[in-house]
Amino acid sequence: MLGASTVHALAATAQGYPARPIRIIALSSPASGPDIVGRLIGNKLTEAWGQQVIVDTRPAATGIIGSEIAAKAAPDGHTLLIVTAQAVIVSVMYEKLPYDLLRDFVPISLIASTPFLLLVHPTVAAKTVKELIALARSNPGKLFYGSGGSGSPPHLAAEIFKSMTGTDMVHVPYKGITPALMDTVGGQVQMVISVIPAALSTVRAGRVRVLGVTSAQRTPLVPDVPTIAETVPGYEFIGWYSLVAPARTPPAILARLNAEVVKAVKTSELGERLSNLGADPIGSTRQELAAYLPREIEKMRKAVKDSGARPD
Repeated sequence: MLGASTVHALAATAQGYPARPIRIIALSSPASGPDIVGRLIGNKLTEAWGQQVIVDTRPAATGIIGSEIAAKAAPDGHTLLIVTAQAVIVSVMYEKLPYDLLRDFVPISLIASTPFLLLVHPTVAAKTVKELIALARSNPGKLFYGSGGSGSPPHLAAEIFKSMTGTDMVHVPYKGITPALMDTVGGQVQMVISVIPAALSTVRAGRVRVLGVTSAQRTPLVPDVPTIAETVPGYEFIGWYSLVAPARTPPAILARLNAEVVKAVKTSELGERLSNLGADPIGSTRQELAAYLPREIEKMRKAVKDSGARPD
């Protein structure tokens, strides 16, 4: 049990928090989704607490370096980490990492989710997910799909689709989702699964055909687009943004962070900004994120194993 002096020390630490600027590490490049989400949350924390919040982008080594920095930071709430589906994929693709997502971090909140769109070139003889499955089954190995690289979320989303539908389509990895999308527009590949913001203008211009959304339920971001799950029961693959802290961060500080983050996400202003980014606002409890992360890790572990994905 904690002694009285320890309890008082923890309470004092929480009362005086934050005592200096807060750093949020984002495991991606400037102007990426995690960077923007970090800045949106950071601005709200600054408004609430009067302390500057700095987003530190660390895309090198697929985010491994940034994750290690966060894991080894002082557990005082002044260094936080944005964890996404990509970070989970990295955690299961690499055998030896200098950190463990479940052991070395504690949850704050699941901020938002972002579904993907299943897109095909207009010449593909399929206008629905059901027709695409039939086409792929009758032409094994003849349909090509692009992705943002081996082990990227779009790659694993497509591999789970293949596994659940018994189809054989050929993976073509690109260095990012944009060139994969452009080659789908050009007809070099027939299909791609893309984040919504990157694809919407292309869809509206009629340069690709959207067949389905990867979330379990239809999203208000594209309300008229059916889910893949309406044809393939149980299919779901979403991107997401969550906020975590180094392990051993005092519970009182974690509670303050969760309360302020959830409050921020629930505002109409931030909700609209997240929607414009192609994300559905969530703002979960700490317990909900604690339950969500292990499920995602196991789901990605299976997808990586089934796909044979290896680090680029």
